[in-house]
Amino acid sequence: MKNYRIALMPGDGIGKEVVRASVEVLEAAADGFALAFHPCDWGCEYCLRTGSMMPEDGLEQLRPFDAILLGAIGAGAIQPGSSRAVPDDVSLRELLLRIRFGFDLYVNLRPVEVLPGIETPLKGKGAEDISMLFVRENTEGEYCGIGGRFKRSTVDEFAIQQSVFTRKGVERILRYAFEQARQRPRKRLASATKSNALQYSMVLWDEVLREVSREYPDVSVSNYHVDALAARMITCPESLDVVVASNLFADILTDLGGALQGGLGLAASANLNPDARHRADGNSTWANLGPPVFEPVHGSAPDIAGRGIANPIGAIWTSTLMLKYLGETAASERIMTALKAVTGERRVRTPDLGGHSTTQQFTAAVIDKLKAAAKASASS
Repeated sequence: MKNYRIALMPGDGIGKEVVRASVEVLEAAADGFALAFHPCDWGCEYCLRTGSMMPEDGLEQLRPFDAILLGAIGAGAIQPGSSRAVPDDVSLRELLLRIRFGFDLYVNLRPVEVLPGIETPLKGKGAEDISMLFVRENTEGEYCGIGGRFKRSTVDEFAIQQSVFTRKGVERILRYAFEQARQRPRKRLASATKSNALQYSMVLWDEVLREVSREYPDVSVSNYHVDALAARMITCPESLDVVVASNLFADILTDLGGALQGGLGLAASANLNPDARHRADGNSTWANLGPPVFEPVHGSAPDIAGRGIANPIGAIWTSTLMLKYLGETAASERIMTALKAVTGERRVRTPDLGGHSTTQQFTAAVIDKLKAAAKASASS
């Protein structure tokens, strides 16, 4: 039996609640393999206690795991009796970006699909019209942290933020996106650019796109300015299949995608390095780099944290991406089937979807579907 070690990083706010839900679903779906979960309390609350978002040797602590399952990181984690909070730029850069950059997790994968029973805000559009896979470059662009602020607190203060695009970084994310498009029925790839205004970074992006596309003659390629692509997501979502974009562009577009799905509480993501591999000696340590990170897209939602009403769909969906990456495709599909069955019934819904169910009630409904399917399979 295969055994997987999963680092659990619930983080802040509702992260603790949705990670708990995804663990319960994962344990119910596990068949023929075992999952060992190891809690990791890093995040904003940890920072308020220790002064750091994660330990200095945090990357080395994470390296032995097969995957990292993360809940949410963000402001709103206030120390009891204190008004102190961790700024968003600190929580992002000192934990999430440190892991992404440290393990070179250059692919951020985000499916944008409408689940059965969930209504998209687009009039006249449904699940058959919205089925996209976003491939986001995850380690370059505007998030590299190069720049600074000068003459602070004076009338002459200014800030510089540099973006970094390397041929290697652009080529590998485009190649991954082409591979994903090749595996899908429609074999379409849309690229987001802004080369009319960004004459260096985006011109390089476009040039590499043309070069790599020659290796994939079976994939239909469209190149859109990012603003036009955002409009197309609204006016003609059925024309889009796999979408590849830079770090900043895709970060914005995928939140628009989350809205099309019915809300960010439903959005899942995976942070991957397809080139990273486990050691051949079975030591569960990565020979190079480190384990992938799987996280729902939503934030820590401090306004509803602790009330038991957070939507766990994004976290549960994220867990299916993790299982698929680990090679447990059958279990991944069982969870998605159960999840779609629950949403399709329109009976159990959390408040953000117009219902009155709790996080635990929704989780229990998914687990009930899993158990019912397993019982039917055993008796057939």
